[in-house]
Amino acid sequence: MTTSMIKHRVTASTLLANKQHGKKTIWLTAYDAHSAALAEAAGVDVILVGDSLGMVSLGFDSTIPVTLEHMIHHTSAVMRGCCKPWVVCDLPFGSYQQSPEQAFAAAAKILQQTACDAVKIEGGAHMAPTIHFLSERGIAVVAHIGLMPQSMKKIGGFKKQGTSPEAAQAILHDAQLVSDAGAVAVVLECIPHDLAEEITQNIAIPTVGIGAGKHCDAQVLVWHDLLGLSENSPPFAPAYAHLRNTITQAIQQWGDDVRAGKLL
Repeated sequence: MTTSMIKHRVTASTLLANKQHGKKTIWLTAYDAHSAALAEAAGVDVILVGDSLGMVSLGFDSTIPVTLEHMIHHTSAVMRGCCKPWVVCDLPFGSYQQSPEQAFAAAAKILQQTACDAVKIEGGAHMAPTIHFLSERGIAVVAHIGLMPQSMKKIGGFKKQGTSPEAAQAILHDAQLVSDAGAVAVVLECIPHDLAEEITQNIAIPTVGIGAGKHCDAQVLVWHDLLGLSENSPPFAPAYAHLRNTITQAIQQWGDDVRAGKLL
């Protein structure tokens, strides 16, 4: 890595400065070196190696089967593919909920074996002590509240959170606690837009919206949803391309040419 690359690399301080100056930050998931390189070339600030890879890359029906080894494998590939973006790795289900010590062991293993910048954990008030524990030990933590995919079996599927006054107040409380605990940013997934705006205005750390409206400090989308690769995308994730159809048609055309003997 050259000195100029190091000098211009995105850091946690960059994200905070962007919030303070009203500058939006662009996050995107990526799961391999090639997609990371493309994201960097397109000007993405932060790459999230999400445990969503279990559903979009590994064929699972949820994020729950994803392991620490899966996350390390994919995050290492992403790190080989980019230089400038800040890279965040999800801690997968079961790797951090038991205790702060368990979370530290998992986070330390990820940072040591991938050289990424931060880890992300799901949970609000009940995870604040863990966030504080990691933060005090030098680990950058991104919190994740609202809709939490690792809890889908408890909440009954992927649906908007914080829709009642009581639920909204609980999420607002979660946001304040994770911020106070030392999180460097917080993902707000699938919550009412006015609630996301209130949170953004009332906590010191950057908010990262996904299905949470335009008032968040940053936005994140899943690679496959943004590019139209997913068979079914959530309503808050508009496809900016339709590569699923393009790829299918290209393969079909090539197959037709092979069968017709047209290739050189």
